[in-house]
Amino acid sequence: MATSSTRARPVRTLVTLGILIVVLFGSLFAGTKLDPKTEDNPGGASLTPGLALDLEGGTQIILQPVTTDGSQPTAEDINQAINVIRQRIDAQGVSEAEITSQGQNNIVVGIPGRPSQETIDLVSTSAQMRFRPVLSVGMPTATPTDETADEAAGEDAAADEAPDATESADATASDDADAATDEAADAPAGESTDAPADESTDAPAETTRPEDPSDLSQITPELQEQFDALDCTLPENLVGGDSGPTDSAFVACADDGTAKYILGPVEIEGTDISNANSGLRVGQNGVVTNEWVVNIEFDSEGTKAFRDVTTRLTSLPSPQNQFAMVLDGLVISAPVSQVVIPDGKAEISGSFTRDSAATLANQLNFGSLPLTFEVQSQEQISATLGSEQLEKGLLAGAIGMLLVVIYSLFQYRVLGLVTVASLGIAAVVTYGVISVLSWTIGYRLSLAGVAGLIVAIGITADSFIVYFERIRDELRDGRTLNSAVEKGWQRARRTILASDAVNFVAAIVLYYLAVGGVRGFAFTLGLTTLVDLVVVFLFTHPLMQLLARTKFFANGHPASGLDPRRLGVRTARYAGRGRVVGATAAPGTADDTTQDAPAQDAPAPERSAPVRETVGAGVGRGDGPRMTIAERRAAERRAAAPADGADGSPTADAAGDENEEKH
Repeated sequence: MATSSTRARPVRTLVTLGILIVVLFGSLFAGTKLDPKTEDNPGGASLTPGLALDLEGGTQIILQPVTTDGSQPTAEDINQAINVIRQRIDAQGVSEAEITSQGQNNIVVGIPGRPSQETIDLVSTSAQMRFRPVLSVGMPTATPTDETADEAAGEDAAADEAPDATESADATASDDADAATDEAADAPAGESTDAPADESTDAPAETTRPEDPSDLSQITPELQEQFDALDCTLPENLVGGDSGPTDSAFVACADDGTAKYILGPVEIEGTDISNANSGLRVGQNGVVTNEWVVNIEFDSEGTKAFRDVTTRLTSLPSPQNQFAMVLDGLVISAPVSQVVIPDGKAEISGSFTRDSAATLANQLNFGSLPLTFEVQSQEQISATLGSEQLEKGLLAGAIGMLLVVIYSLFQYRVLGLVTVASLGIAAVVTYGVISVLSWTIGYRLSLAGVAGLIVAIGITADSFIVYFERIRDELRDGRTLNSAVEKGWQRARRTILASDAVNFVAAIVLYYLAVGGVRGFAFTLGLTTLVDLVVVFLFTHPLMQLLARTKFFANGHPASGLDPRRLGVRTARYAGRGRVVGATAAPGTADDTTQDAPAQDAPAPERSAPVRETVGAGVGRGDGPRMTIAERRAAERRAAAPADGADGSPTADAAGDENEEKH
């Protein structure tokens, strides 16, 4: 017997879903009041999702990379410039921006909507590579109080120091990018962790260059305060674009946000690098190892400067024995100087992979160019596809939704309305989530994203079809609707989870491997897959549990979509409350019995007999012996099956069913 708590469980699940939807749209509505979307605040909250460049239009900027020495930038330089610009834009929270190369020299940047002047200026700022000595290293997060800073310093002091790298024939420097946070313990007392995104502009300007670039007296209280406040885990602090003053100390984050640094004045410019490449390390005996390294070679001026730098740094304690490579205002590497390098040829070793070593080499080569960006043109562009294409996309989605509704109603009668309601809930949740993401992370809906939403209609409807067909299968096996709903859910749940898991993994792989609009398709595909699971688990299944208790569905009304006769049920089934429903052939079939058939050949008519039910003991009549559930079901099947002979012995099928129940 179902308990009251069991009956109330579906209601509680539906109420939980309702609360989640209210919280979702409530937070969005509150955002429109506290942080509304305006021309001055294009990233504010709105009740409508933001549209991408292909649907809304935006600003197009054409940049031309120019070298001061007149040399021609290579394709690798252009690609690295595109990566720098994309990092700046992504860190600003702008989504669906298009950054491509035009011809061999120009870079085209398309930003959706009306970007702020700050974003436009950031795009056109030149990227510079500079080498600075490290004064202090800290954890990437901000320091809330002095007490917690002291605790953090104590924890850092217990950390292991970065391992030393092996030396090559010329000279070596070990890459401590992975151990930057461990080095924070060796920083002087009073060092801490963080400063805002504009720390370079707030840093006190030095009128004269210090005699010793590694002198810790450069860490003024103002600079220390910036360092403490810096939080390198925030995207806005990883924008880059500001390389800081050349003659004074500077606060910067690692480009991956894993550490933050106080750096001394610039000692070597990136233009002093003559060449950088990556490859497998060659030992002193000429044997090639499996260790990936980056090799740097400086020009004559850089060689002299680098010899002086390594001479000073090698004798200093950690982390003052590190030199930071700063590209576009972010530290891309901070290796330890282990030996004096007199010939300007250095080898950076560490936990490199083939890709990470190649990336660092490309960044160093990019920094060796005195590259600046000249704005060739800046103009507002209309949507490349426009509102007409958006309307056609939405129309395609509406047609797809309508076809699914028509099919569901034709195939499942009134049960199809559950599909309609589930699709409606999925649409509402998806719309709310996309609107919130547009506000919180700057997500913008492109036409490719709309295509992902349309594809999701079929994916979501497929989950409902799997569930309904499992319920029908259980009804054909003679179960009651309540039992069929629960048993069918157990079988359908595994199939739905497996199917959605495959879709979600495919969306993740596509998102990380693709670029541009394809990523928008992958994003919406993965999002709607998660929404499908939420709707099926929190709405469709609980709703079916409630509908199974209604007379319309429980009695198998012909219009319910769960009519046993239309499903071809041939065996007797226990209908609940002591009623056993006998086998009934579907109208018009060969087994259909007419009024004129001989009485001895006609099967027993369907009827309901009152049966007394005893919980946990089976069903019997009067005070006779009680039957187990398996014996009762076997008896019901024997009674429903036609007699095989005059003695009334059960047929082979009935006997097989009896043995199956007993075992």
